[in-house]
Order: sequence, then C-alpha cells, then structure tokens
Amino acid sequence: MTLKQATAARRTFAIISHPDAGKTTLTENLLLLGGAIHLAGEVKARGERRRARSDWMKIEQQRGISVTTAVMTFEREGKTFNLLDTPGHEDFSEDTYRTLTAADSAIMVIDAAKGIEIQTLKLFEVCRLRNIPIITFINKIDREGLDPFGLMDEIAEKLALDTVPMNWPFGMGNRLKGVADFHSDQFLPYVGSNAKDIDTEPVKLDAQTLKAYMSETEFDEMSGESQLAKEAYPNFDPASFQEGHMTPVYFGSALRNFGVEKLLSAVSSYAPSPRDQVAQTRTVKPDEDRVSGFIFKVQANMDPNHRDRIAFMRLCSGRFRRGMKLEQSGTGKVIGVHNPILFFAQNRELAEEAWPGDIIGIPNHGVLRVGDTLSETGGVRFTGIPNFAPEILRRVRLGDPMKTKHMRRALESLAEEGVTQVFRPMIGANWIIGVVGQLQLEVLVNRMDAEYGIKVELEPAPYAAARWIAAATDEDLKSFEASNRHSLATDVDDNPVFLGKNDWEIGYVAEKWPDISFHNTHERMA
Repeated sequence: MTLKQATAARRTFAIISHPDAGKTTLTENLLLLGGAIHLAGEVKARGERRRARSDWMKIEQQRGISVTTAVMTFEREGKTFNLLDTPGHEDFSEDTYRTLTAADSAIMVIDAAKGIEIQTLKLFEVCRLRNIPIITFINKIDREGLDPFGLMDEIAEKLALDTVPMNWPFGMGNRLKGVADFHSDQFLPYVGSNAKDIDTEPVKLDAQTLKAYMSETEFDEMSGESQLAKEAYPNFDPASFQEGHMTPVYFGSALRNFGVEKLLSAVSSYAPSPRDQVAQTRTVKPDEDRVSGFIFKVQANMDPNHRDRIAFMRLCSGRFRRGMKLEQSGTGKVIGVHNPILFFAQNRELAEEAWPGDIIGIPNHGVLRVGDTLSETGGVRFTGIPNFAPEILRRVRLGDPMKTKHMRRALESLAEEGVTQVFRPMIGANWIIGVVGQLQLEVLVNRMDAEYGIKVELEPAPYAAARWIAAATDEDLKSFEASNRHSLATDVDDNPVFLGKNDWEIGYVAEKWPDISFHNTHERMA
C-alpha cells in the first residue's frame, strides 16, 4: 500500500455531544458495525453489562458517564476508522478541546427532545475554531421529541450552518414508522422497540410499498412533510461541508441501532481523509515522506497493574514503522518507539506500522507531554494545544505526611495528562490544584486513592484565579517576582503563574505592572 492510498483510506473523527444525548451508545453501535465488538453495551442493563466498552475508568463505570477520551480503531469496507470518544461532561471540556486537535471531522449528537444544549454549543465553537466538518445525528427519534423542522431550523440559527436533511423521519416516538433516505430514494422501516437489531432492509420509497407500514392517512401526512423537507433545504455540497459551512443531518436512534449504519457510511463517503496540519514555521502535508506527529493526550494507569503511562500521538505525515527513532521538539532528544500501540478502549495491539490520521500510543515514563511534536527530521513543531486558566482552585491536604513525595509524583503525573493543573506556590508548602469544573475534583480524589493509594482532601485555597505571566525582558519579570512572591507559583513545566484572590485583583495588578502580560491560556509546547 502506498502512502497516498493509506492516507485516503483513513477517517479520524470525534463524537461530541451534551451529556445524556446518547453519545456512548452511538459509539458502541459504530464499533458493532465495524466488527470491533460483538455485543453493544445496553444503557439500561445492570451490573457488568451496563458498562460501556469505551468507558474504562472506574468512576466512568460507576456513574455511566465519559470523563476521559478513549481511542478506538476499526476497519470497515476497506476504510480504517479512528474514533475519538470525548468526555460529554462540560467539566472536562479541556480534554475534549485537545482531542479535537487530533480529529479531521466530528459527529455531533443531538437529543431530539432537547435540541441544541449549552455544552453542544460550546463544543461546536471549538470545531468552528478549527474548521472541523460536522455530521449531525439527531438521536432518540423513537421517543417523543421536537418537530423535525424546528430541530433543523435551530441548528441553522444557533450554529450558523447550512443544514441538509439526508433522511427524514416518518413520525416520531410512538408514531415512528421509519425514515426516508433522500439520497437512495429508499425507506428504512422502524419495526418497533422490542426488536434487538432494528436496522431492517430498506424498501422502495413509493406509495404502494409504504402503505404496508402505515395507514393511508399517515402516508399522506408523512410523505407530504418529507417532500416539503426535500424541497425546502439546499442540496448537499461536499465542498461546503468540508469547509465547515454545511452539515448533513441524519435522524435515528442509537439505542435501537436504527439509522446508525447510514451515519457510518456518511463518515466513510463524505468525511475528509487526514488533512494538512499547521506547524510553527510551515504547513505539514500528510503525503510527505518523513514521519511527524504530535502528542494530544497523556493517560496514566490505563492498566493499574503496570503503572503505565501512554502518550497518544496523532500521526500527521509519513509511514510510521515500529522501532523508528523520532526527535522530540524543544529538547532535541531522540526517542526510539519500539512498542507502539493501537487501541480499542483499554485493549491494545502492537502496531507494526501506522499512517497519517492514525492514533498510536507510545509507552513512556514521563518523557512525553501534551503538546510535544515527534518527527523524523526534527525542526517541526505543531501548534494549537493550549492549557486553559482553571476556574476552580483548591489546596491539597495530605492525611499521611510520610507520603509527601508520593503525593508530589502522583500530582505531577496527573498534571502531565493535561487536565488537572498543579501549582507550587513560591511561599508555603501546600500544593494547589486548578480545574475547569467541579467533577474534576472528585475524579482527582478518586484516582489518587484508586491508582496511587494516597488519600487527600481538598480545601478552599486563598486564591480564585490563575494567570500565566510573561515579560519582554528577564529584568522586568524578576522585578515583578521579587515584589509579588506571596502570589506567585510555578506550574508543572516551571512556568510562572500569578494567583489572584479574584479577577479584580488581577486587573489591578496588571494595571500597576504594564510591562507584565497576564494570559488565561498557555500554549503547550516543549
């Protein structure tokens, strides 16, 4: 296989949604279609069966939510799909943002009964920022929901996207008869909620055939709505979609595995193959011979028995082969990648080779961090993977003082994953952690105990805001540090951070020190 052929066959996409929109169930059914699993998790099942295969962390299994990014690779009809299942909870939006840097397209899942929700809107803005094409899946049409026309208009208005219905529901909830596929002029009947595998064979979209599935009155009403939808919206334009201006919309039910196959076919047919990636000095094209990629996530303890640390690398160019030596940006260290991993959730397979668009895991012991670039030639540094200023700050209190060193290593390890941030005050011994959302605090305490055997308590910190600081000259920075040591800390990379009691104080200090710049994001680069 040539580099060009392998690249053209890749589809690397993320799934984004508001919590409870059905993202994890959809993920499982996509994996089922790809042959990666033989039994999809059932949301309402009990015990072991309730656990989604993509949710491997203990707290995810207990709560039935995704709080970390999972990577799953599967093949179907000659294409290789790299699926990135992102956290749906808004408290983990930072992890989702970084994951989207590794995706070439996204499926946006919308609950038919709720429409566009706040978190959906936030995640869409991230996609827009990166010009990521979006395929929309309106889920749960087997339940009572909003009017399909209203849903289409809401997407268009709130997201400023041209919407194109690729299929159309005949009824919703108890009245659901099936969906009409505009592309193939076929009808997919909905056979009822008791069936285990709802996706039946499509039939012809004509009056004679469809009257076997509904009354004449229902046919007249539903076919009229379908025809109106077909004429009211523009035709699908692949170029406009790939530029991020248009979204094809599919209706279905992830829980009933209804309409999911068409959605996967859309990813295969319309989603872009690996795209060009912007580096600091140039744009890297996927068909370049030399291998390059960037680390967008580090995950510790996916296998608690081995205390492992896996760096997730998105390959951007070249054909990667096991055992290659790649140079780390910034440090210039040459790293031999002898045991690269392809993922299915926490299950792994040794990767002999990988191509642009693929996500490989590199086992390491803290050498690789989020934002690092690895390349064959060196001199390449990919950009756009920031840290965000935390919105919640807490002081860490350790129950057993004898475990202080262990606590420090554990906190640094979790900080290197790029979600929890750790600050070491210049004055005082208590470490401070910063997070974007409240649930992250619970996950931190849970993981410290479950993975490191360290019990910690979190108490209010005397600060409420954090900003990275910089100055044009070292003298200006040293002068500022000398006068403000009581409010200064360093992050895990030893960058100086100003800790303020509130935003007003930060504004006041910034006014007083005009030569110092205060930043609420910080680019993660070696």
